[in-house]
Amino acid sequence: MPRAPAAATIIITIITSTRMDEARLFDLLSWMSPAWPVGAFAHSGGLEWAVEAGDVHDRDTTVAWITDLVERGALWNDLVLFRHAFAARRAGDDGALAAVADLTTASATGAERRLETVAQGGAFRRIARTTLGGAAFAPLDALGDDHLAYPVAAACLMAHEAMPLAAALAGFAHGVAANLVSAAQRLVPLGQSDGQRALHGLKPVLLAAATRAAALPPEDDPFTQIGGMALASEIACMAHETQYTRLFRT
Repeated sequence: MPRAPAAATIIITIITSTRMDEARLFDLLSWMSPAWPVGAFAHSGGLEWAVEAGDVHDRDTTVAWITDLVERGALWNDLVLFRHAFAARRAGDDGALAAVADLTTASATGAERRLETVAQGGAFRRIARTTLGGAAFAPLDALGDDHLAYPVAAACLMAHEAMPLAAALAGFAHGVAANLVSAAQRLVPLGQSDGQRALHGLKPVLLAAATRAAALPPEDDPFTQIGGMALASEIACMAHETQYTRLFRT
C-alpha cells in the first residue's frame, strides 16, 4: 500500500499550486523586497543578543532559532494577526481592523518588539502612500505611524490589492525570515552560501506556518489564537536593550 505524502509536502503543494497573475506576483515581490524601504536591515528581533550569548553560532542554530519564532513565537503571532487584518480589510470591517491593529501593538512583549513592528509598519505605509496612493490604509488614517504594526500595514495593502491570502502570508513570512537570515549573515557570521542554505531549509517551515494561519477561522477572536513558548527570543529582545555593543536597533 503506498504511503501517504508527508504533511509538509501537501502544504507546499497547496501554496505553490495557487495561481497568481504576473502583475500580482510582481507586486508581492516588490513589497517584500529589501528595496521596499521599511528599514528591516536595522532590526534583528533579538538575534544580536542570541549570538552574543552563544545560543546562535552557526547555520543549524540560526535555522532552529527562526523556526521557533515561526512555529511558536513572535513571527507566528504576526502571521495570525496579518490573517485577521487581511480578512477585516477585505471585508471592509473597519471596526474589526482597528481592533486587530490595537491588539497587534499591544501584543509586543517589550520596548524593542514594539519599536521593530511600528518602525517598519509606519515606513511601509509611508512608502505605499507615496507610490500607490493611500486608499488601502484609509480605515487606519487616524492611527499614527508609531501605532501601526508591520503585519497590519502589509495586510491592509495586500488585501486592498486583492492578493491571494495564502500567497500574501507566504510572502510576508519569507520577507521577515529573509531579513533575519541576512542579520545572521552579519552577526554569526554566516557566509553567503550558508545564508541561502538556511533560507532554503526554512522553506517548509514558512509555508506550513502560512497555510496554518490561512486556515484560521476569520470570525474567531485573534486573541485566542496568538501566544507562544519561544521565551528565549523574548528574553533576547529585552536583554538587547542594554547590550554593550550593538549593530542593530533591536
